[in-house]
Amino acid sequence: MKRKGDYFSNSLRINKEPLVMYIDMNSYFASCEQQRHPELRGKPLGVLTYDSPNAAVIAASIEAKKMGVKTGMRLRECRELCPQMLTICTHPAWYRQIHVDVMAILRTYCDDVIPKSIDEAVMNFHSYKWVYNDLTAIALQIKADIAAKYDYLKCSIGIAPNSFLAKVGTELQKPDGLVIITEHNIDEQLATLKLTDLPGIAGANERRLRLIGIRTPVEMRHSSPALLRKAFGGVVGEYWHRRLNFGEVDMYNKVENRTMSATRTMSSQQSRDRQQLESMLISLCTRLEQRMVKGGFFCREVYFSIRYRDGTKWETVVKLADPVQDAMEMRSYIKERIAEFEKSRGLADIFTANSTNLTVVIQSFVKGQAMQYSLFDNRLKRDLLRKVVYDIKDMYEQKNIVRRGSELLSPHVMKDAIGFGSVRDMVPDEEGRVRNRHMLEEDAAPGEQKIIVIRQKPLPPPPKDDVDAYYEYQGPAYADVQFDNETIRQ
Repeated sequence: MKRKGDYFSNSLRINKEPLVMYIDMNSYFASCEQQRHPELRGKPLGVLTYDSPNAAVIAASIEAKKMGVKTGMRLRECRELCPQMLTICTHPAWYRQIHVDVMAILRTYCDDVIPKSIDEAVMNFHSYKWVYNDLTAIALQIKADIAAKYDYLKCSIGIAPNSFLAKVGTELQKPDGLVIITEHNIDEQLATLKLTDLPGIAGANERRLRLIGIRTPVEMRHSSPALLRKAFGGVVGEYWHRRLNFGEVDMYNKVENRTMSATRTMSSQQSRDRQQLESMLISLCTRLEQRMVKGGFFCREVYFSIRYRDGTKWETVVKLADPVQDAMEMRSYIKERIAEFEKSRGLADIFTANSTNLTVVIQSFVKGQAMQYSLFDNRLKRDLLRKVVYDIKDMYEQKNIVRRGSELLSPHVMKDAIGFGSVRDMVPDEEGRVRNRHMLEEDAAPGEQKIIVIRQKPLPPPPKDDVDAYYEYQGPAYADVQFDNETIRQ
């Protein structure tokens, strides 16, 4: 057995054994809502971020998809296709809790489990090829285990020699599919697809391939690496050749975050109020501060962008001499850049009524243990105090008290977002606990829809000298989720 956290990585070696499994949860957010609300099962359902006629549907149930509803459609368009469609607003904490539970199920079969998104994961069975004779049976058992925990959730599973082809397998049968791709049937499976059916091949890449005479995935697989390099303009073409010929180029052996981002789309009403825009910027920075404090690291680079209704955007990157973790410090650097730009261009304000989206991204991380402090400032004391403040907030379950304070003049502008890239914050630590447990706590304003998560007191892990019990331990179990003040709209 591999050491805990010893994830597999990319390899130059060609492997033709189908020992990689990809799990893709079907219509995940909508199915999570149908799991919680049995009365919604079998009915077309759209999941919205905000309850508005102009809101975009971020997820559609299987029933809604059959009526032509697609992710990203405006609610008005969806209602034209499916007048009877129901809608419900998102509950990110609920989706994350189910993600944690599903990942725990997967880890009972394999220690190399890498979450790729909140609703996808890949499993490497190379170390288990003498343990499991038939991965098809394992896949069916995984489906059964998920159904035993959440009876309405379904997943499509692909099994292949690498993670890319395993993901392709999940696209071949939906919902509830199970497809094995091997060296013997790969061309037959690819023959059922168009170029744009391959994950990562959109319209621009399809045009590049057609210009050199490649019209189908099968032709692409049998093209030479040199020809694909010509199509993609470099080493990316080599990667595509390896993906389609059993090489592994989409796995990494690190689970640390490379970047973290917080972004929000604003309504017309919010964008007309400068105070709400300011509050949202503070809230975005506070979100990232929380994640850095919980992760125990600092950032050296801050990126900020603001998008407008005409499709344009303004952006800036701040590279820092001293790594930061404090939200208000990040905000001050962003505000300085904004002020410099407004002064140089003679602008009154870049926060206009046409603003549609604010984004803050942090990267170039430094771990807390590697921080170097000056003898002539009190940054060390401030950083220690910040951690103590978060510990106190944890003790009294007031995770958002600082961020809520930033919204006193414009309350509740910042709803919890799903955060597809935040799955690394939910990877279990050495004791089996979620790295950032705040991700599982509902973030509802008074009077809004909310989820009450009732947790049992976690049991301590067995002693490490009891090897069998220690490796069987899956971390603390939690009680079922209870719901209150739910609203379903039609």
